Order: sequence, then C-alpha cells, then structure tokens
Amino acid sequence: MNSTRFPFKSNRFDLLLLLTLLATGISFLTRIALLIKSSSIAELSALQMAGAFALGMLFDLVEASYLIIPLLLYIWLLPETIFQRKWHVSLLYAFYFVQTFLLLFNAVSEWLFWDEFTTRFNFIAVDYLVYTTEVIGNIQQSYPIIWIILILIIISGGALFVLKPFINQSKLHPIRFKTRSLWTAMVFVFPVLSFAFINTTLHDFSSNTIANELAGNGLYELFAAYRNNELNYAQFYPHLSDQEANENITTLLQPHLIASEEFSLARNITSNKPEQKLNVVLISIESFSAEFMGIFGNKGGNTPFLDSLAQHSLSFTNLYATGTRTVRGLEALSLAIPPTPGQSIVRRPHNEDLFTLATVFNKKGYKSKYIYGGYSYFDNMGNFFGSNGYEVVDRSSLADTEIDYENIWGVADENLFTLALREIDKTVSGNQPSFTHIMTTSNHRPFTYPDGRIDIPSHTNREGAVKYTDYAIGKFIKEARKTDWFSNTLFIITADHCASSAGTTDLPINKYKIPMLIFSPTHIGSGIQSRLMSQIDIAPTLLGMLNISYETKFFGYDLNTLPSGKERVFISTYQLLGYLKNDSLVVMAPKKQPEVFLVDKDHKLKSEVVGHQVKLPIVNEAITWYQSASFAFKHNQMHN
Repeated sequence: MNSTRFPFKSNRFDLLLLLTLLATGISFLTRIALLIKSSSIAELSALQMAGAFALGMLFDLVEASYLIIPLLLYIWLLPETIFQRKWHVSLLYAFYFVQTFLLLFNAVSEWLFWDEFTTRFNFIAVDYLVYTTEVIGNIQQSYPIIWIILILIIISGGALFVLKPFINQSKLHPIRFKTRSLWTAMVFVFPVLSFAFINTTLHDFSSNTIANELAGNGLYELFAAYRNNELNYAQFYPHLSDQEANENITTLLQPHLIASEEFSLARNITSNKPEQKLNVVLISIESFSAEFMGIFGNKGGNTPFLDSLAQHSLSFTNLYATGTRTVRGLEALSLAIPPTPGQSIVRRPHNEDLFTLATVFNKKGYKSKYIYGGYSYFDNMGNFFGSNGYEVVDRSSLADTEIDYENIWGVADENLFTLALREIDKTVSGNQPSFTHIMTTSNHRPFTYPDGRIDIPSHTNREGAVKYTDYAIGKFIKEARKTDWFSNTLFIITADHCASSAGTTDLPINKYKIPMLIFSPTHIGSGIQSRLMSQIDIAPTLLGMLNISYETKFFGYDLNTLPSGKERVFISTYQLLGYLKNDSLVVMAPKKQPEVFLVDKDHKLKSEVVGHQVKLPIVNEAITWYQSASFAFKHNQMHN
C-alpha cells in the first residue's frame, strides 16, 4: 500500500516520539534521584509517592510537548528531498546528541538546585539566569564542573549510539505535506490545551511539600516562575476593601504608633528619654540559622566566639526571618515591611527614595553606609541602598593586596570587616556618628575561606563556613575594641535568613528562626529576650533602644514598648505568605483560601484548623498586614 496514506508507519514524526521519550525518561530518572536524595526528610506515604509520580508524568509530558515544538515545525516544513539527504541524517544525529546533553545538564542543574533549596526551579533560578557570572562561578567553585560536563558528553554519546537506528527509520517512509500538516495540527493540540488548562499549582496535591515538589518538572517550573516573578496582591490573594484594610492597619499600629492621616503610614514615635548618639554596626550574616549557635542547643561548637559573646549581650531567642533569600532579609532590615508576594522590593523597579533605617539615622546627623564583600550590582543591592540613604562600599574598595581570599560571591569575611573598620574610622574621625550595615558572604556555598584560620579545611562543608564566619566576627570585635569609638557603639549581629527552609510543610516556621545579639557592654546589659519577634521589628526596636524620636513609615514594632500579646511574625516564600500569632499560623497562597494551622510551643505545625477560615480574626489580621504592605509600596506610601 502507499505509505503516504498510512503515516503510522515509520516516518519523520517518529522523531517527535523519540524526543518525547528521551525528555520524559530523563525527567523520570531525575525524580527518582531527587526522591532518594530527600528520603531522610521526605516522610512520604505510599499515596503521596504515587501522586508525585503520577502528576510528575503529566508535567513531564507537558514539558516535552513544549520542548518538541521547534522540531515539530521543522519536520512539518522541511521538503522531502532535503529530509532524505545523507547529510541531513548527520544533522539529526547532532541534534539528538545536543538535546540529550542539554536534558542531562538540566537534570544535573536540578540536582544542584535541589541540594541548595530542596525545591524545583523557582523564581530564584530565574534570578540566577540574570546573574550568570556569580552563579556559574559559584558552581565552578563548588562542584567539579569540567568532570561533570565530560561525563555528560560521554553519556550523550552512548545515548546517540542507541538512538541511531530509530533516527534512521524516520526516513523510511516519505510523507506528504498535506498529511504532515494534519499530523502537526493534531500534535499541537496537547501543548495548546496544556498552556490553557494546566498550571504549576496543580502539583500541590498534598500537605507534604516535598511530595508536591517531586511532582513538578524543573523546566516547566522555571518558565512558570518567569511568568509569575511578581504577583499583584489584589489579583492573587484574599483582600479587603482599601478602606477596611486602612482602618485595620491603623488599629494594629495604633497601640504602638500614632496615625496621622488616612491612607498614610506617616506616624510619630516619641521618646521621653535623652537620645543616645551611639555608633551603630549592624551585621547581617549570610544564611545563618539560629540552630547553628550553642545558645539554641547546638553541640557542634562551630560558633565559639558568638556563643561567648552571647553571655555578654542581649540575646533574642525567638526571632524569625521574613524570607529565604538575602534580598528579603535586607528588605526587612532596611524597610521594616512585611514581605510582599513575588520579588523583594530590593529587586523591584521604582524602589528609590524610600523611608529606610538610614533615613532616620541620616536625619539625626549620622553617616549611613552599606558594606558588602562582593560586587554590589548583584541582586540590585548597590542601586537599592545607594538610592535610599546609604553610601555603598563593596569589593571594589579593596586593593588586591588587602584580600586574603575571595570566591565568586566576594572577599573573605575578615577582609570585609577590615574594610568596615576603615570606613567606620573614616566617619567617626570627622566627628560624625556612624551607622554601618555589613553584609557577609563567606557562609555560602562553595564554603571557602583562607586556610589556617580554623580547624575545618576550606571547601569542606557549611559547618566550616559557619565556624570561619564566627572567627571573622570575633576578629572584627577584637580589633574594634582597640578603637576610640568602641565604647560608644552598639553592635547588632543577626542573619539575613536561615541556611535552609526545607521541610515537609509549605512554611516550616521553625526553619525561619534566626539569632540576634545586641552587644554594647557600656550601654546594654546582658540577658535573654524571648518574646516572639519578626525581622521587621529589628529597626524600630534598635531605634527605641537609642531613645530616638522620629517620624516613621515602618510596619515593625519596637519590642521593648509593645504590649504583651501583640507579637506576630511574617514568613514567606516567593508565593506563600505566612502570619504567626499566638498558637496559630495563617498561610495564604495565590488563588486559594487561607489555611490556618495550630502550632506547638516550638512553632511546629500540629494541625489544620477546620471551618470558615476566612472569617477567623487572625486571617483578617494576616490579610490586613500583607494587603497594606503591598498597597503602601504600589501607592508610594513608603517614600520620603
């Protein structure tokens, strides 16, 4: 019979099936590898595992349907006379070799990303595509990338050897353009329907976050994250009328602040004590979980200096970061605002001339500086801080002879602190008080630092990086003691976020706990502050300790004047928004009803509250805070 009338025989459309099987097969093996890697924390039931692989196959097919579109168009339009040429078969060999290599490379990339964040690709991965120099450098310094590429090339070559007979069969039976057009239209139906009816929330089928992440597909999640990098709060989240939200936020802030006018954040803070014109040094440590320190029960002994300093400091033991990325921590520390969904304000357009901690200090005659060990263009830090009252000082201010060690993220922390000492000296020598925010980098993969400083070799593990950062801070404090300004300085040591927020729940609240020490032996007594505290409360609490009177637009509370029972915490990922108060945690996700969970005394989830959750007072509070924060930024309420 005429083969063109029966296109189900081997023909060029077999190439689509071949690529689909290749893509879905690698995705399936990747899912198995990630499951094995997470086996110690996954706690998956048989049903959750079955769901992860069933939905995973669906998303793998969706990803493959998008992936084959260029090849589909090619085999549809390519004339038969060219398709049958010998050189064209060689071109197909090359195509499948490259495709296999890229799919395998993506699988390895997913593994590395999962190793860092225990999630599929998300908006963080999108950011990484922007900052390729730092990210590729980090990968090169963290992993044997050359060997990985060589191994992938060898595997791709082996795969091509297996695929060759199937590629050759694709030219056995010619197929007419009319028939090709019909088949092309039929194949296009699946990706079109997928785009219209399938989205990333479909894989959130269980209460186990790891199961949900396993059900996803890395490439699909990457492009979904690109499309949803910023989220309009009113469009995606439960909300109130603007009037009601404004009345609520005024009430929530009223016990602590005095509202001045409707739809305005401008309020006055008044202290009846003399202002203390102390220098302020705020150190935010990269990826520094509370659980690293002995004061929180760690027995590893990797923070000997900070554990010792805690005995002479006011130690905050119930403090929670707002997010999982450095820019989110910097946002909380500088703006004192709850996290808004999507990208951090540090990375958003129109974030200039905002009311920041530096705004207050500058009006009091201080010189405010942001000092970073890397290049400040990364994550838009330089532009954000430089446009909001800070002088930015970064890696470029150090001569090569002043650097003992550096990796792709920045110089060793000890060199960063040497730079900070010099900058503080420069400010105070001009008889001007100094506010200095220092952001460290060494406690970050690839966990490298100068040799001979600590007893854990460089490039070993995070424990070594933590111990080195502890060493560098200790060296900084010891050097600061020798200066004339030490006795007149307040040191705040905290973190930008935790080392990991991975867990079996969407927002594992206990994973967001970070430490904070306030050290100033002449002015602040030692002790423990165990009240619940959000990272956005640090700025107003600090200003309160200095007895500073000022006009504010902060959302944070001064913990020292806050009535008991008003404490609350904000935590987030790029889409999920959490609100913790008393024994309840509200979780809000795009296009979903809020969920309320009961938590135990250690802030671990106990159970979900059942009922009409949107009517619960705590849900109303959560909506008010997050809606007001989003409204404030969108409508320029946060500007000076």
